[in-house]
Amino acid sequence: MKTPAGLQPLIDDGVIDEVIRSLKSGKEATVYLVRSGAHMRCAKVYRDMAQRSFQKRARYQEGRKVRGSRQARAMSKRTRFGRKEQEAAWKNAEVDALYKLVAAGVRVPKPYGYFNGTLIMELVTDAAGDPAPRLGEVNLSPGTAREYHRYLVQQVVRMLSIGLIHGDLSEFNVLVGHDGPVIIDLPQAVNAAGNNGALAMLERDVNNLRGTLGRFAPELLQTEFAREMWALFEQGELTADSTLKGVFARDETAADPDAVLLAVEDAREEALRRELGRES
Repeated sequence: MKTPAGLQPLIDDGVIDEVIRSLKSGKEATVYLVRSGAHMRCAKVYRDMAQRSFQKRARYQEGRKVRGSRQARAMSKRTRFGRKEQEAAWKNAEVDALYKLVAAGVRVPKPYGYFNGTLIMELVTDAAGDPAPRLGEVNLSPGTAREYHRYLVQQVVRMLSIGLIHGDLSEFNVLVGHDGPVIIDLPQAVNAAGNNGALAMLERDVNNLRGTLGRFAPELLQTEFAREMWALFEQGELTADSTLKGVFARDETAADPDAVLLAVEDAREEALRRELGRES
């Protein structure tokens, strides 16, 4: 295929040798299958952030550290420099999260470097060596669904134990590789301790997994893992290997407005994704 403009400098510099084809194109980025020496890898080319996206993304960026006071002031005032810094911070967040998660033993694509807005990372493959499908694209036996659910909940625990929440985890952001599920797409990764909406986002992530895998193993729909792990996190007792029971007594006396708003938005985005999927 014709080399995209964003990848030509990486070929010129010898980072990659060839662009094979596009794997996925979305509003955030386009992912390409590329060859680097004898290895097949992914190149994620981020798109420039649209102005209308700033406000929506701000809730994920709450609590993230900024490089310096000048950048923080500019971002809060939404100056031209501030918007540029905010865009750079959004793109860098996924790179930083991947390196931290790999070090913590979370199964995410291994990053190989970030070059001028392009992330080079591991190509996740299925048993035949082809690019792995998404979780929402496969049919599972009840036993496999239970196994995947147990494994993914433990991955979320490992993430939370180092203070991170995916923030947009669903059947669209999990690949089914030859060695099991792999979590992808982390530019919106949330600072669990510094974001007021962290619990609502964690609960949405965990319940999305529950709903997807509960289609194959209905007993999973009765589990309550998010609040259980959050309680341990708040008490400073959550570790990477914490064992959960999936049971938590909810206090229904007070509504959680953050959770309600996220549920409404999640339903809208889910409907849009499915509609786009039918059209493609």
